[in-house]
Amino acid sequence: MARPGQRRPGAARPDAGATRRRAPRPDEEGIIPVLAQLAREVDSTVQRPPTRPAVRTKFQVVALLVREERARVMAGGTSEAHRSKELKRLDGVATMLARTAARDTSLLRLLAEDAQVSDAARAYKATVMRAGGLEPPPEPEPVAPPAPAPGTETKVVPRSVIARQLANPFLAPDFEAAAERVATRPRRLAGWELLEPLFRSFEYAADGSPACMRLPETRPVHAPQGRELMPHQAQVVAATAAGHRTFLLADEPGLGKTAQALLAAQAANAFPLLVVAPNVVKTNWAHEVSMWTPLRRATVVHGDGEQVDAFADVVIVNYELLDRHVGWLGDLGFRGMVVDEAHFIKNKGSHRSQHVLAISDRIRERAGRPLMMALTGTPLINDIEDFRAIWQFLGWIDDTMPLGSLMAALEDTGLTPADLGFYAAARNAVIDMGIVRRRKVDVVADIPARRVADLPVELDEAASRSIRASEQALAQRLVQRYQAAVQARPESARVEGIDHEVVHRVASAELKESSAQTGGENVFTMVRRIGQAKAGLAADYAAQLARNVGKVVFFAKHVDVMDAAEQMFAQRGIRYASIRGDQTPKVREKNVTAFVDDPEVSIAVCSLMAAGVGLNLQVASNLVLAELSWTDAEQTQAIDRIHRIGQSEPVTAWRVIAAHTIDSAIAELIDSKSGLAARALDGALDEDLPSTTDVRLEALARLLTDALAAEGLG
Repeated sequence: MARPGQRRPGAARPDAGATRRRAPRPDEEGIIPVLAQLAREVDSTVQRPPTRPAVRTKFQVVALLVREERARVMAGGTSEAHRSKELKRLDGVATMLARTAARDTSLLRLLAEDAQVSDAARAYKATVMRAGGLEPPPEPEPVAPPAPAPGTETKVVPRSVIARQLANPFLAPDFEAAAERVATRPRRLAGWELLEPLFRSFEYAADGSPACMRLPETRPVHAPQGRELMPHQAQVVAATAAGHRTFLLADEPGLGKTAQALLAAQAANAFPLLVVAPNVVKTNWAHEVSMWTPLRRATVVHGDGEQVDAFADVVIVNYELLDRHVGWLGDLGFRGMVVDEAHFIKNKGSHRSQHVLAISDRIRERAGRPLMMALTGTPLINDIEDFRAIWQFLGWIDDTMPLGSLMAALEDTGLTPADLGFYAAARNAVIDMGIVRRRKVDVVADIPARRVADLPVELDEAASRSIRASEQALAQRLVQRYQAAVQARPESARVEGIDHEVVHRVASAELKESSAQTGGENVFTMVRRIGQAKAGLAADYAAQLARNVGKVVFFAKHVDVMDAAEQMFAQRGIRYASIRGDQTPKVREKNVTAFVDDPEVSIAVCSLMAAGVGLNLQVASNLVLAELSWTDAEQTQAIDRIHRIGQSEPVTAWRVIAAHTIDSAIAELIDSKSGLAARALDGALDEDLPSTTDVRLEALARLLTDALAAEGLG
C-alpha cells in the first residue's frame, strides 16, 4: 500500500483508454501534467461566464494541489536540477490559475486560509491525485467534540429573561403560524431543480434597472414630532401597513434603512423586535429607536447579557454574541426580526449564519406572519449564490426548494426552467417577495444635497472606563474651582442656583491652563484619547461603507488615528490612499490621483487639517469623520472636499461619536454653532442666541454645569 501522497506504481492517466499508445515522456507523467490540463479547462470555461459551482470546485482543488505539490518538491530528496525543473512547471500552472482568477476575481476567495473545502471538493481532490499517480491520504475518522467541562458552556440565559419567562410562561397561540407552515407543494414544477434557475435569473434576466418590488404610492406616515419620513422611506412603511411582511431592503447607505425598519415594525405591530447588527452600529440602533419609536424601549445585549432588559420592545445584539444567546433569543416570543448588514450571513457554513437562520426558523414557528427584514447595501459580494442565506432567512426558500408564496408564484407563471420566459418571470416573482433597491441618484429629490448623520458607538470597556474616570476627575476639579470662586464673592453678589457667570469664568481659566499645559490630563488630551479609542470602530464602519458604495473618504485629526485606520484597512485587504500634512506636493498629488482614478483604491485616509482645503474628492459621496473638530468650519471644509461642482449624488457625512462621553456634547455644540453661523450669514441672527462661538469653552461649561446639577450644588 502506498503512503499518502506517494506515487502509486502503474497509476493510469485520466485519458488512458483501451487503445495501445506510445510510452509517455517523463515530463508527461505525474501530477503536474494533470493539474496543467485541468487549469487549462478551468480557464477556458471561466471565459464563458457565469462560473458554475463545479468549475469553482475544480479551480480550488487544482490550486490546493499545486500548493501541496510545491511543498512536497521543496522537501523532497531529489537533485537541485530536478527540483528547479519541477518548481518551474508548477509556476506555469500557478500562472494559469492567476490569469483565470483575474477573469473572475471571486475565485480568489477560494484560496483564502479560512476558505471552506466542501465534501465534493475533497472527493474530487482524491480523484485528481489518483489520476496523477498519488495516493490520497485516508479520510480522518470523525471525532466527537469533547463534552464541555461544567461551567464552561458558551450558552447563557440572562436573569431578566428567566424573569420574563416566569411572568408569562405560555405564549398566546398563533393559529396563523400553523397555516403559514403548510408549504405550497409543487405540481407542474415537481421534479424540477428550481433554486439554481432562481439564482441565475438575476444574471440572465437583468434589464439594467435596480431590482425593486412595486411599492404603494406615498401617503402620510405618523412620525415623532420634529421628524419626517422621506417619500421613498414612507413607501416601505405603507407596504408593511398593507400587509407585506418580508423585505430585502437593499437601499444604498444614507437612505435611512434603520428608520424604515423601525417604522415598518410599528406598522406591523412586530414587537418585541429582534435586531442583529454589526458591533459598530448596535448603539446607533438604540439611538434610532429612541428617535423614531420613542414609546418603545430598546435594550442592547453586551457580554453575557447581565444588564439586558428582557421586557424591552427592541432587543439589539451583535453577530459576535449570537453563539452565547442563540437559545433564549429563539424562545423569547419575537414577532419580528431585522438583520442589519445582512451580507454578513452570506456564508451558510459560518456560525453567525447558522445562528441567524436558527433564530428566524424559531420565530416563524411561533408567529404566523412575523416581520422579517434583511438590510444591506450590497446583497451580493462575490457570487449570485450570496442570495441563498438571505432568502432562507426571509423564509422564501429552504435548502432544496422555494417555499410558500414564492413557489405559488412560480407555479402561476405556467412556465418551467426549460421555457425561454421562465427566467424573467422567476426574477419578477422573487422581487415581488420584497426586494427593495433604491440608489441615491434615484431619490435625489427626496434627500438633502448634503447631510451629517451621527453614528453613536460604544467604546471598548477598558477605554470607556478610563475616559469616564478622566471626565469625572476633570469635572470634580472644575466643581472645586467653582465652589472656591463662589465663596470668594461678596454675599450680595451671590445668586440663587447655578451662577453661570462663574461657570464660564472657571471654564475659561481651565481652558487657558489646558492650552499652555504640556503634560497631565486636560480637555485636549481627553478628547484625543476618545479619538484613539474610536479609531478602530470608525475604520470598521468606513470599510463597511466602502463595500456597500465604493469610494469613501476617511477624515481624522491625529496621525495615530490615521495609522490605526490604515493598519485595519491593510489587514482586510482594502486598498487606500493616504493624504497627510507631512507629504511633499508630488506624493500628495500621486495619492489623490490614485484615489480618484484607480477603481481598486476604495478609501482616502485624510488628515482633517491637511486635506480640509484644496482637494477635489467628489468621486466619493460618503465620508467618515472619525474625530470631531472644535469648529463647524473645519467639519464643513472636510465635507466640501466631496460636495462641490462635479458631484452628481447627495453627500452623506457619517460622524462617529463616542456615546456617554464629552464627545456627544461637542457634537451638539458644533451643530448649534452651525445653525448660528447659517442664520448670521442669512442676516436673521436672533438676539437671544449665545454670543460665543468657542466650542471648547462651551463644552467645559456644560461639563461643569452637569456636575453641579448632579451633586445638587446649584
